[in-house]
Amino acid sequence: MNTAMTGLASGMALGFAAYFGGFWAFLLVLVLGAVGLIVGLAVQGDLDLRTRRQR
Repeated sequence: MNTAMTGLASGMALGFAAYFGGFWAFLLVLVLGAVGLIVGLAVQGDLDLRTRRQR
C-alpha cells in the first residue's frame, strides 16, 4: 500500500468517525491513528525514539 492509499484510508476513517460518532469519536480516531503511526514507524526502523540531543 503506497502513501496516497494510506492517506486516503486514514481520511475516510476520520470522516466516518466524525459523521457517525461526532467530535469525540473523530478526536479518538485521530489520536489513536497518530499513536499507531508512531509505533509503526518505530517498529519499521524509520523513527529512532532513542535519539538524544548533544550539547
